[in-house]
Amino acid sequence: MSDYIVRATAANNQIRAFAATTRDLAEYARSVHNTSPVATAALGRLLTAGAMMGSMMKGSNDLLTLQIKCNGPIQGLTVTADANANVKGYVYDPTVMLPPSPIGKLDVGGALGAGVLSVIKDMALKDPYVGQTELVSGEIAEDITYYYATSEQIPSSVALGVLMNKDNTVKRSGGFIIQLMPFAEDEIIDKLEQKINEISSITNLLDDDLTPEMILEHILGEFNLEILDTMPTAFTCNCSKERVEKAIISIGKKDIQEMIEDNEPIEVNCHFCNTKYHFSINELEMILKKSK
Repeated sequence: MSDYIVRATAANNQIRAFAATTRDLAEYARSVHNTSPVATAALGRLLTAGAMMGSMMKGSNDLLTLQIKCNGPIQGLTVTADANANVKGYVYDPTVMLPPSPIGKLDVGGALGAGVLSVIKDMALKDPYVGQTELVSGEIAEDITYYYATSEQIPSSVALGVLMNKDNTVKRSGGFIIQLMPFAEDEIIDKLEQKINEISSITNLLDDDLTPEMILEHILGEFNLEILDTMPTAFTCNCSKERVEKAIISIGKKDIQEMIEDNEPIEVNCHFCNTKYHFSINELEMILKKSK
């Protein structure tokens, strides 16, 4: 498999860990949305987080949505993932361009600015679970770390990285989420904090060709790391012409009639994968007959 997630435990189940390589899905997202380098980095990070967080969902039909609304030039991002780590997403302004940050990196924090991260979990209950936290840095990994600490009370370390080639394609993408269980001993907590502080950066680990297994071994090897399983992850959109047709039906007869009277075929774009769906006047008339 090309992109995949590793799930693991360590320290006699006191630590749970996830690590992912997501180069192909990040590059696919870049290609379909034609994102600028900084938008590619932001979207790639959130897609990676979404894939790992989606894989934590218990039910096969559970859905996770990560939504960022912000006042920076990128305006916002939305990513949706399921329990099988199928993930999709988009940025509100894919063309945003910014100079590098003071340390020479893509300035994702500057692209996002201030805003709110919403984590929406649809677990087939009456209402979805919604957790919201303010962005603390706009760098996404720190924002998700803060979300876990405040909304779910789970001490976590989140690292997300996207490296670009000189031609602005994606060279590397991936990350990890490491979490302490409520019964974690103080000694384990202290040792883990020290180990994580020793890591140079996730982008350095990715650029050194470390696999997800090797990344977790690098961080948690001394904690009796146990790899539980691996699962593929991919950019997957479930849009179709039939689903778009249902959306058109839902807008009501009056608006559909106006489209027909304009005597122009319509084009509907999927936000997530940028697929274009065309509807002729004849098709709109058929849809009108089906609408209420």
